[in-house]
Amino acid sequence: MEPNVRYWIAGRQSFIQRVLQWTELLDPTNLVVSIEKIEKSRQLLLTNEDASVHDLEDQRIQEAWKRSLSTVHPDNSKLIPGPFRPAALLPFTAPMVFLSLVSVKSLKSMILPQFSFCTYSTAFNIINGNASYNRRPYESILLGTGVIASTTFFALFPRLLEMKFALKNILIRKSLPAIILAQVSAVNVVASRSFEPMRGIEVMDKEGNVIGYSRRAGTKAVKDTATSRVVLFGTSALIPEVFSYFYKRTQLFLRYPWSLWTLKLSCTVLVMGLMVPVSFSIFPQIGRIQCSKLEKEIQSATEESELFYNRGV
Repeated sequence: MEPNVRYWIAGRQSFIQRVLQWTELLDPTNLVVSIEKIEKSRQLLLTNEDASVHDLEDQRIQEAWKRSLSTVHPDNSKLIPGPFRPAALLPFTAPMVFLSLVSVKSLKSMILPQFSFCTYSTAFNIINGNASYNRRPYESILLGTGVIASTTFFALFPRLLEMKFALKNILIRKSLPAIILAQVSAVNVVASRSFEPMRGIEVMDKEGNVIGYSRRAGTKAVKDTATSRVVLFGTSALIPEVFSYFYKRTQLFLRYPWSLWTLKLSCTVLVMGLMVPVSFSIFPQIGRIQCSKLEKEIQSATEESELFYNRGV
């Protein structure tokens, strides 16, 4: 069995335990760890299949799990490219989120931040999504291109209306960018991983044996991931706007107006730094689904009452 799958199936973790686990996996050093060290860690885990995932005494085993879980895809056992590993999400998207929330007077100033955010999100979602179904390279390229174009337009269109028809309601005006960002991030997940509900993803028993391909499990995996993105980017966009609203009423802002952008950027990075492990932990990495909720052909292929699938990040 793939070591990463074995880890997530064996460890029935609570929400708090998952948050603490992701805090370790999101260590920035996982972005620059050498391929040689990753291969040694994988070899250690493959030759010690009975290694306990909760063994706190053997530091070699713990470090091996950390490197494997943060750099290797659980479906195909391939190395995840450095810029698209889970630990890269914060440093890459935080500046994009900040720039997409900056008030501008022209549509041209909004295109680059929104296009960059949608491009990175699409690549991240495709690479870290479920990879157990058959797909050709050109399909991913065509799908990604379409998703980038459509979600960028979807992100810009409400802002264009906002500029054309000035909103007088301060609450709507301040919350609209956060709502748009949250919706765009969810739509991006659904669109970039649209093959999963269409073609189905692998469902397996607790021993890692593949029972079949389920479209219902694929739908649930995409839905749960989209929900976690709404929580991540919606919160990360809304809280800095709230802080900025109250900060503008202080004497410090009147003396140093430029400090608003420093506060907003710092607040965005801080909130995202807290929300990334939280959003990744809302649902388990390896999801569980009752066999009775799956297709009849899968129900007839096993006597297990509960099956597992890779939700993706």
